[in-house]
Amino acid sequence: MSPSTVVSRVAVDRMIVTGHRFDAPLDWTSPGSPETISVFAREVVAAERAEDAGLPVICWYQGGPGSDFTFPASRGSWLEQLLTRFRVILLDQRGTGMSTPVDATAPPRADPRELAAHLTRLRADSIVRDADRLRALLFGDGAEWYLFGQSFGGFCALTHLSLLPEHVAGVIITGGFAPVTHDAEAVYRALNDRMAERTATYLARFPEDAARVRRIVGHLESGDDRDAQGTRLSARAFLCLGQLLGQPHGAAQLHGVVERADHDLQVMGKLGGSVHQAVAATFRPATNPIYALLQEACYTQGAPSRWAAARVIDADPRCRLDAEPAPCFSAEAVQPWMFEEWPALRPFRAAAEVLATEVRWSRLYDLDRLRANRVPVVGTVYWNDPYVERGLALETVDLLGNCEAWVTNEHEHIAYRVTPGPVAQHLFAMLDQRRAATPRGGVA
Repeated sequence: MSPSTVVSRVAVDRMIVTGHRFDAPLDWTSPGSPETISVFAREVVAAERAEDAGLPVICWYQGGPGSDFTFPASRGSWLEQLLTRFRVILLDQRGTGMSTPVDATAPPRADPRELAAHLTRLRADSIVRDADRLRALLFGDGAEWYLFGQSFGGFCALTHLSLLPEHVAGVIITGGFAPVTHDAEAVYRALNDRMAERTATYLARFPEDAARVRRIVGHLESGDDRDAQGTRLSARAFLCLGQLLGQPHGAAQLHGVVERADHDLQVMGKLGGSVHQAVAATFRPATNPIYALLQEACYTQGAPSRWAAARVIDADPRCRLDAEPAPCFSAEAVQPWMFEEWPALRPFRAAAEVLATEVRWSRLYDLDRLRANRVPVVGTVYWNDPYVERGLALETVDLLGNCEAWVTNEHEHIAYRVTPGPVAQHLFAMLDQRRAATPRGGVA
């Protein structure tokens, strides 16, 4: 095991932030292989507790897949909640941030099957093994720590409990109880139902927008509306603004974009730059190929997904462009047309096709181990969540041993970042109670 290297240490806003780097096998199924990648993580501790050797450690699993961390420049919001109780590990998941990026090890111009094979090594099963190696390097082989998983990070936490539960003292999951017993097609059918609900609620609140959306979609289907860089905006890309409907005040944000787009059509006969920018900013695969390439792989164990999201959307009459009162918006649904329309993804389209149609995926979850789990797990299930479907999430809660969920319609998917105080207080209290009720030595 190669040691970790401290690459930086700075004091900022009453925190000590230490950067760590270590090597990990590219392929954890062949750990003796000479091919390695570099993994980076930041250790963050409140300055007043920096010398506290007994301070518990928590590893934050980021949402995604494919999301990294920006430097924690301020002690506030969600990070402050954790720093009151923990030494915090912020892991740049492999392929992201300051860990070895995808383009450095498998550039888009590589053979599509080689690139696809490389990408299969960036899933949650590899991420959690990286994290556990970091735990042992920094704190010792037998050291315990906690896990906090937000969204896709919750998926990672469940994979961690499936593969490496021995040194986990407790888990918090916010909006990330993965649908562990369902395949990708079943997941996207359920998510599409949630999006249909959210679309209907949005149109009921802003009824004038139904006609506006139909006009915008009709214009984009029949015309050639391009942004300043020459990229054409299609109707189906515009409907990806449904991403907003899972965020606080998202319906109002979507209304603002739709109102502006309809005004642009009336005044200019085309959409203005702000509308194009809103679409590009809302749907991250335009700048995040890992998200686009591995989104369906989060739900796929065994047979290829065969573009499950696209098959579900194409078969649903609510998603037709001529649907009444307006077509259903979409959220986290990566589809093959995106690799044609969005310039940042075009170099990856051949590899995306291989991943969707040829790869047989390893299992991310050990259901027997999850049922027998004794590690205290608490978390949130957001009732209106269009990203992690509530019914499937609750099935996972019921399956998972020693687990308690707070089901709420008062918060949205990113509540821990938006209203971290009340969410953290509720979850920390739940975790403390569950830990107190869990016999010592029964964590695995």
